[in-house]
Amino acid sequence: MRPVQLKHEGLKTYPTSIKLGTMRQLFIVFLLSIALAARAASEKPNVVFFLADDLGWTDLGCYGSSFYETPNLDRLAKEGMRFTQAYAACPVCSPTRASLLSGQYPARVGITDYIGGAAKGKLLPAEYLHRLPAGDARLPAMFHDQGYVTWHVGKWHLGGKGSYPTDHSFDVNVGGCEWGSPKHGYFSPWDNPVLPNGKPGEFLTDKLTDETVKLIHENKDKPFFLEYWSYAPHVPIQAPAELVNKYKEKLKRLGLDPKAGLVEGENFPTINKKKQHIVRRTVQSDPTYAALIENLDTNIGRVLKAIEEAGQADNTIVIFSSDNGGLATAEGSPTSNLPLSDGKGWMYEGGIREPLIVKWPGVVKADSISDVPVITPDFLPTLTEAVGGKLPTNATLDGVSFVPVLKGAADHLDRDAMYWHYPHYGNQGGTPGAAIRIGDWKLIQFFEDNHAELYNIKSDPSEKHDLAKEQPDRVHSMQTKLIDWQQQVGAKIPQRNPDYESEMKK
Repeated sequence: MRPVQLKHEGLKTYPTSIKLGTMRQLFIVFLLSIALAARAASEKPNVVFFLADDLGWTDLGCYGSSFYETPNLDRLAKEGMRFTQAYAACPVCSPTRASLLSGQYPARVGITDYIGGAAKGKLLPAEYLHRLPAGDARLPAMFHDQGYVTWHVGKWHLGGKGSYPTDHSFDVNVGGCEWGSPKHGYFSPWDNPVLPNGKPGEFLTDKLTDETVKLIHENKDKPFFLEYWSYAPHVPIQAPAELVNKYKEKLKRLGLDPKAGLVEGENFPTINKKKQHIVRRTVQSDPTYAALIENLDTNIGRVLKAIEEAGQADNTIVIFSSDNGGLATAEGSPTSNLPLSDGKGWMYEGGIREPLIVKWPGVVKADSISDVPVITPDFLPTLTEAVGGKLPTNATLDGVSFVPVLKGAADHLDRDAMYWHYPHYGNQGGTPGAAIRIGDWKLIQFFEDNHAELYNIKSDPSEKHDLAKEQPDRVHSMQTKLIDWQQQVGAKIPQRNPDYESEMKK
């Protein structure tokens, strides 16, 4: 093609050596290039990450619950892959959330307790950060770099003003603040600092979904990353009256009492609860908790329907999980995680093993099940690979991509161990500790007296048989590896409380 020659007359310029037809062709090519670029951008898969709060491993029908009703999540499991050995990075919320966004273990991030926690017992609480460090929200930043719009909906609990989602690579924040739970309950007015009150009596999860549906329908031009971090089913345990009545009637039909299976145990190990007893629930029979679970399931169904209505169902990766185990030993003990031991706040399986469902149309085989152990920091490399992004090179990452597992091309991940570090007393009766899992073996280190327990998770997922005395060599090697890791990531170790005896006598 001959070069374009321009003749200038004042402010006007016009071609003199290209025919009008040629100019039209160039303009059409230009428009087509824009359309193709837009199409290429739109073909990037949307990603929706549902994260429930305090939902236990057996709180869904597809994970074995016969009392709670979760038809939308059960359907999602039928359409995707259900993981049987997925783990939260911590038995309480804020550390797991920080791990999800950063791709690092909580001990490396520096957030090791739920923000605001400071209980004392024989040990003093280890120091920890009370907000997500700037630059550590690598997951939404990666999506931004790939041209996505990024939305946060629901619970945040990773810092107050100056550390809200919009300070960490999210374009939109709906309801995410410093709160760890709905401070004034689930019914409006909830007085959330970043979410207007709804109509009197409106339910919080319904409102969050209303706003989410609007975002989906109004988004036209870019792929989106949506993290829908529900406040439910965290305390206070509240739900719409008609749903609560439904489960009360179900209890009658089943011949169950709402307080069935509540077993009083030992005293709490903390100073502030020293006269209270841990109460373990062994039967799922709380009607209000069941209603709260069903309401959450219904709202997840509404979000999925909106994605379908927007014509994006076949181009959207959907993930569902929880931030820690179900609340089974305290604060009303509304659920049971059996056959797993204990729950939220404990280093046993009930505190850290989570439901995980992944739907990826055209990639994940429908109605498939994986027994491969995965853990929270794995999501950053997994989603980065899934959308063709780039991992950050300015930070040490702890996760491993499980895309090969999702594709059905691998039955294990190439890593030597998974780690947990919780040097705190929570509200649920657990004591400060750490853990390591290598293959089928899991060792728990208890900081109060430094004793260790050893379990074969494959043969004994309920952790009933401590094999530490029978296998001292394995205990030693795993403890050594755990300690080496703690030193590598700069994990804080809790120190003795010099006033413990006197405080217990008060």
